Amino acid sequence: MVALIASSALEIFALPFMWRALVTVAILAVAAGVVGLFISFRELEFVSDGLVHAVFPGLVVGAALGGTAGVLPGAVVAALLAAVLFTVIERRGIGADAAIAVVLTGLFSLGVVLVSRQEGYVSQLQELLFGRLLTVTSAQLWQILVVAVAAILIVLVTRRAQLFRAFDPAGFEAAGFRTLRTDLALGVAVALLTVAGVQALGVLMVVALLTVPMAAARLISRGFALLIPIAILLPLLAGAAGLWLSFEWSVGAGATVSPGSVVVLLLIAVYLLAAAVRTVRDRGRA
Repeated sequence: MVALIASSALEIFALPFMWRALVTVAILAVAAGVVGLFISFRELEFVSDGLVHAVFPGLVVGAALGGTAGVLPGAVVAALLAAVLFTVIERRGIGADAAIAVVLTGLFSLGVVLVSRQEGYVSQLQELLFGRLLTVTSAQLWQILVVAVAAILIVLVTRRAQLFRAFDPAGFEAAGFRTLRTDLALGVAVALLTVAGVQALGVLMVVALLTVPMAAARLISRGFALLIPIAILLPLLAGAAGLWLSFEWSVGAGATVSPGSVVVLLLIAVYLLAAAVRTVRDRGRA
């Protein structure tokens, strides 16, 4: 049975569109594992959700002006502007959650208005919201790789400051570090990772990739050194299984299933399983 499944999986992922989808998931898994560590430590999950929704009008404008090739540049501009806006508003004393909520709903509504003015907007809206993991082209794959590597490099270069800022904000400022530069660096990294993932997974699904793997990793292990490897491994496994399942359902049962949604559902299942195991384990120690 296992050999049959393995043989079937090898045949499926030998197809060009399937291996490009798998490589896309692998790239996003590595980037999300690295950047997600600091999203989790800084408790920026809501900020990440805001950034994802703020990217939406950039996707619409980019697609309207340049077609498929314009999606990434439009998303990059929108994400960077949103990252700077979130950081500046938060530092001026306005409640961060309220500011993010205003930007999130305002820009997302703007994106819906812009896309609804175009012909055939329903299919475009669906594509932008839920992504098309199986239609990632070679050019888009390279774009995703470049943007994801940029996000990883920003975090790696500032990793010491990011860790210090996460665990001791008061000590960080007292030591003379520049909080604005550190916050902007992390915001830009999250924005770039959002852009990298949104083409494949869509606006509504990419936030799961940003937050769920690291949340599950922190439930599975308390060892700092294991968090990033676990957070990379989980979406990799969920991605491979999700792609394989969606392909089998589509070909075998004739059911049209969004691969990105299946991947996200599997990630959520892993998180719930990890939470249940952690609860049972903690009660056993009490």
